[in-house]
Amino acid sequence: MPTLKILAIETSCDDTAVSVVEIETQEGSQLPIFNSLSHIVSSQTEIHQAWGGVVPNLAKREHAKNIVPVILTALDKAGLANEKKEAGSPINQNKKDKINALLEKNENLSEIFWSHIPTLAPQIDAIAVTTGPGLEPALWVGISVAESLAILWGKPLVPVNHIEGHIVSPLIENPEAKLPALALIVSGGHTELIFIEKWGSYKKIGTTRDDACGEAFDKVGRLLDLPYPGGPEIGRLAKMAEDRKDPKEWSLPRPMIDSPDYDFSFSGLKTAVRYAIERQKKLSTVQKEGLALEFEQAVVDVLVSKTKKALTHFPASTLIVGGGVASNLRLRQAMNKMISASFSPTLLLFPPQNMTTDNATMIGVVAGLKISQNFDLSPILDSNIVAKGNLSI
Repeated sequence: MPTLKILAIETSCDDTAVSVVEIETQEGSQLPIFNSLSHIVSSQTEIHQAWGGVVPNLAKREHAKNIVPVILTALDKAGLANEKKEAGSPINQNKKDKINALLEKNENLSEIFWSHIPTLAPQIDAIAVTTGPGLEPALWVGISVAESLAILWGKPLVPVNHIEGHIVSPLIENPEAKLPALALIVSGGHTELIFIEKWGSYKKIGTTRDDACGEAFDKVGRLLDLPYPGGPEIGRLAKMAEDRKDPKEWSLPRPMIDSPDYDFSFSGLKTAVRYAIERQKKLSTVQKEGLALEFEQAVVDVLVSKTKKALTHFPASTLIVGGGVASNLRLRQAMNKMISASFSPTLLLFPPQNMTTDNATMIGVVAGLKISQNFDLSPILDSNIVAKGNLSI
């Protein structure tokens, strides 16, 4: 297979992300070589901070406003923005009608699209887009634009599961990853343990029964009067308490840590934090930092314990930890310690820091894997992709 370039689009939550990913097969390897030619993310965090979390319709509006400029930036960064259509080349009216039908539900998106896109003719080989899981109003923006580009440029369109993106996110730097593998996905919407015998074929062996761990970080952040998102702020306070070596004042539960399965539960831990705050009535700065440390340690203890149990029963050559919470330093250190002590032949992989949160590079990597496994690269003629907010792996 020759070297291919994929334009990847991700709008599952509150980040508008576009990347150009190059894939090249390597003889004798189960994985292609992936190269990120551009990696652009437009964050909406400041907009949603006032609400303490992501507001779906606000996210949709911002995606519609930002997605075309982000596409232009990604193409420019990849050196593809100067590839233009021949002057005067007409656009088929049937294509125009199909594209307008796709874009009309998003405020001003059709106008922005036609103002900037028709003159471009970048030498890409496929377009990839996240179809779920995520916020459906946000997902539809990315899907409608991806389908519009595929119709306009006559390119194949590769639908991608967002969770699979997090699973393969370390592969951009680690094509040596071996199977079988175990993946722990930890983010604002998901906490899952997934066993992988073949890339593209996944078996979910554990999941959260209520809150995802990233969601628990955000909720506890609000209880501690911290800005959204809560995870980085809790980590910052925890580090302060740890550096001071304060005597331990707080003791929180480790929910389901001894259960015989591989499932998780974080709702009760969040409730325990709320009760601790209510009993104290008013927390000093030092107490708040100590409580942040105990909460973070409780989450990490559970994640590591469940992963260790899964590795015992599902031996793996590679352990992948992906998702936004994978950026947490305490979790990284604890996972490294657990692997070194109990599973030393297992390769532990984290994504690069700029690929722990939502991004389009990981979506391009999934598309590259699908293409390397003979995904149909016929150009699409009509829109046929549906946003699936509750899509499972």
